Amino acid sequence: MNALPANCDLLVVGGGINGAGIARDAAGRGLSVILCEQDDLAAHTSSASTKLIHGGLRYLEQLDFSLVRKALMEREVLIAAAPHIIWPLRFIMPHDAHLRPAWMIRAGLFLYDHLARRRYLPGSSGVDLRRHRAGSALQARYRRGFVYSDAWADDARLVVLNALDAHERGAHVLTRTQCTRLVASGGEWIATLVRDSRPHELRCRAVVNAAGPWAARFLHEVARLPSSQEVRLVKGSHIAVPRMFAHSFAYIFQNPDRRVLFAIPYERDFTLIGTTDLDYHGDPGAPAIDAAEIEYLCAMANQYFRRPLNARDVRWSYSGVRPLLDDRASSAQDVTRDYRVELSCTTPPLLSIFGGKLTVYRRVAEEALAQLTKYVAPPRAAPWTARAPLPGGDIPGARFADLLRRIKRRYPFLPAALRQRLCRTYGTRAERLLGDAQDLAALGEEVLPQLYAAEVQYLLNYEWAQTAEDILWRRTKLGLHMPPDSAVQLSIYLGGIEQPCNV
Repeated sequence: MNALPANCDLLVVGGGINGAGIARDAAGRGLSVILCEQDDLAAHTSSASTKLIHGGLRYLEQLDFSLVRKALMEREVLIAAAPHIIWPLRFIMPHDAHLRPAWMIRAGLFLYDHLARRRYLPGSSGVDLRRHRAGSALQARYRRGFVYSDAWADDARLVVLNALDAHERGAHVLTRTQCTRLVASGGEWIATLVRDSRPHELRCRAVVNAAGPWAARFLHEVARLPSSQEVRLVKGSHIAVPRMFAHSFAYIFQNPDRRVLFAIPYERDFTLIGTTDLDYHGDPGAPAIDAAEIEYLCAMANQYFRRPLNARDVRWSYSGVRPLLDDRASSAQDVTRDYRVELSCTTPPLLSIFGGKLTVYRRVAEEALAQLTKYVAPPRAAPWTARAPLPGGDIPGARFADLLRRIKRRYPFLPAALRQRLCRTYGTRAERLLGDAQDLAALGEEVLPQLYAAEVQYLLNYEWAQTAEDILWRRTKLGLHMPPDSAVQLSIYLGGIEQPCNV
């Protein structure tokens, strides 16, 4: 890590959505920033969400109006900032009178429609499931329902795009780099960063602890500071099954335990079903779905769908650990999804992020910078991210179809499925990847089906990818569509080419 500077204004520890968002905001205000992540970007919680940008309809029942309103406001901001990876999604909620009365759902949806201004999303309404096309996948006893709007997001790519924007604004982004020691000295922090067993000492004016499930451990073991905030680790698991319905609507199901279950169109060929909420006491880096969770998700889905599911239908699963604020709720599902930005130390400043959800990460970053600027004054102090597109998101009017047409005109040789995927993954940056290519041969070797050498090299050069898992599961979701030995094949290919330093 000899290329690193000896000092910086801000060290951000944690390469999940909060850390990447804070690094982006700070770099855009002119601060010198270093972001370090012990694994890959979005390797843990931030790639294991339900992949929604939403207000959290169920939080209205918990009277958490402030969080819902903030999230609904952010929903509009993020759709505009990254329309290639975030787009509107309509949800069908079948009504089961035994669980919640219709008037309660109508009242909740009215609030959901009006707590924040909507530009991109239509409002809610009642629906006759006997006539609506989304009703055909449901059991005949569900005759009435409701339809409302939220948004879908590629969570891992959202992290990468924030890190990429931070980098392009001057930040150093270090993956596979751990902060192992933090000592206050002379009004600054001396941080020890370790990568490939090589330590590097860094002096920084301020530190942000955005370590997610490791935030409390970082404070206690690395910074040697107490925390006034307790974190409750909650595991959420999801399953992907063969596509349960042909239309583009998603479902939200009410369950007898008063939780909700989502069933979402996923990667063209699949339906994503989740999530569970279980208190977790294991290694935050190694959560895994268990048989009871799979049984629960299938059983709840079977309360609604005509076609029954069982464990044999599961093609893929993932689990993540959410670091939630411990509000002493009696069950994991009732723990608040709100967040806290806390100054753990002021001389020198160390700011810790506790709790939160994907949708409000940009607001978390603004609040973090509002506190930090009291101690580390940036050259440009004003908030700026609310109107700034993320890399690839500079699509006029957020009209993704216009981008598809533009790419088709410029690169008519691309198969339709590949064109769609590249535009969805990279937005306008697809043109950087494709360059002046006149045919598929110009993209180099077809390393795996529909994955060409040019894309692999782009991910290595610009998006900090290093391994087959980085490429197949976080930068893309191609792993879902590939033969079983694809990761091995890609690893062999990566071992045979020169990789960039990524410092």
